Amino acid sequence: MPPLDRSLIAGLPAFAGLPGDQLDAILARARSAHFARDAEIFGQDEDATAFHLLLSGHVRVVRTSPEGHQVIARYIAEGELFGIAMAMGRTTYPASAIAAADCVVLTWPNAAWPDLQARVPAFGASAWQTIGTRLQETQATVMEMATEQVEQRIARAVLRLVQQSGRKTPEGIEIDFPITRQDIAEMTGTTLHTVSRLLSGWEQQGLVRGGRQKVTVVDPHALMLIAENRRKG
Repeated sequence: MPPLDRSLIAGLPAFAGLPGDQLDAILARARSAHFARDAEIFGQDEDATAFHLLLSGHVRVVRTSPEGHQVIARYIAEGELFGIAMAMGRTTYPASAIAAADCVVLTWPNAAWPDLQARVPAFGASAWQTIGTRLQETQATVMEMATEQVEQRIARAVLRLVQQSGRKTPEGIEIDFPITRQDIAEMTGTTLHTVSRLLSGWEQQGLVRGGRQKVTVVDPHALMLIAENRRKG
């Protein structure tokens, strides 16, 4: 297999400013793989033997309860590390990673982790920042579930996706990967019926536009007021 081209990672924050020889060294132990939409990259409770970086596409992180209930914990965007279980002291993956769109993923064996952290301090710093950010997200989600009405939670979840993966279009800001109403229900701890009812209402009010597995936010300010429970009327 030919060596991976350094241009794959040169523009990513974790590797910004590194000389070419260091980029080559980082990629020497990596392999790239393509995952079609809805393919599983790794499964919950599998042995965590590797860590990953998303080069293109979007990844859905899904946790399944012992009773079989699924919750979408987050979406991974391009340039993000994921599956870094060993950095959290785990030997298994705490959730499944599913391709939300066609993806290209870089994968390193866990044995490469100490060398990468030593050789590239920015890589280690990026990993710890990722862990910290996701811990804060988890805490925020727990608070939202405990204190916010379902309409607020759904509005906040849609805005979060727009901020992470929004693409400007003539109609508004479109979430730039396929997402279903069931996905939004699993993100917000509610039902498909509730999500459908609220999104249909927002469409009638001109706040969002729906489509086949697409959501476009037409009026982000109005959605923010709903998320913050400041909307009048």
